[in-house]
Amino acid sequence: MKKILLVIIFVQLIFMSCSKEEGVYVPKPLTFDLPSNFPDITYNLENNPLTEEGFELGKKLFYDGRLSANNSIPCAFCHEQAFAFTHHGHTLSHGVNGGIGLRNAQPIQNLAFQKEFMWDGAATHLDFQPIIPLTSDLEMGETLSNVLEKLKKDSYYKKQFSKAFDDGEINSANMLKALSQFMILMVSSNSKYDKYIRKENNVTLSQKESDGLNTFQNKCASCHTTDLFSDQSYRNNGLSINPKLEDKGRYAVFENSDDLYKFKVPSLRNIEHTYPYMHDGRFATLEAVLDFYDSGAVDNGNVDALLLRADNTYGITLNAYEKESIIAFLKTLTDNEFLNDVRFSEY
Repeated sequence: MKKILLVIIFVQLIFMSCSKEEGVYVPKPLTFDLPSNFPDITYNLENNPLTEEGFELGKKLFYDGRLSANNSIPCAFCHEQAFAFTHHGHTLSHGVNGGIGLRNAQPIQNLAFQKEFMWDGAATHLDFQPIIPLTSDLEMGETLSNVLEKLKKDSYYKKQFSKAFDDGEINSANMLKALSQFMILMVSSNSKYDKYIRKENNVTLSQKESDGLNTFQNKCASCHTTDLFSDQSYRNNGLSINPKLEDKGRYAVFENSDDLYKFKVPSLRNIEHTYPYMHDGRFATLEAVLDFYDSGAVDNGNVDALLLRADNTYGITLNAYEKESIIAFLKTLTDNEFLNDVRFSEY
């Protein structure tokens, strides 16, 4: 046994010596653990294998204000971990020079399972998504070339890019892949609901939570499907038009009249902590959201047919207990392990 151990150590030393002499560094692979109650991921990991070095590089970039024009607005400015990486308390995202964005910052969770990104689906690949806020005059106000020049002057980034990628280049492709590696591992799947569904630790739902789940499945699950709690479609849910923003939703992407005022169906995971709600953050509480669906929807000319009631009004009829129990259920989607996971924290 000792001889075998000595041989292993000797081989390792030879490998390390060769690697050092030849300038070769082998990144340490990371495993993506698929929750048993989740669908398959859509992100192609073969084109961007997860490694410890790539993840750490992505994390550093995520918290680095130098990705913005004034060197003080990192991605994390609008995406705070304690609130599922949303901009807590702000209806609209904020940016450089006091700029105010056009929409509420979305949570960053379970992005590896999504096909399109942003409220209007303007980004069709996770690697491209950061380009939108990074180059927005209202958010980070930078250019990819300027950001890369900053990174090339930093000794940490010179070292880390060489560790994370075969070519070691500090370029936009590698920077965006590193950010993706960080975000891909942001999987929220350990809420009370998840443990109940997976029959873990003898977790049970209270009567009110169980009633809320039943009502949710009957009245809400047409759009908030699977355990991702979104069908990833774009829908017009009958919100009145905000005259200050004049946001036409997905229409702005393709200028298709069928897309007018449609926004992506958001996931409901960690929704207890992602307020305010809707694309423009107009509702401060879950109670206000359910009141809207019960009696506040308006006919803005393109409301989803699923919301049409027998009396030709739009909405989802809910009594007081149904609202109360749905909220109780929605709180079982809070994943405190994710919200406090030190892997995603800056320090």
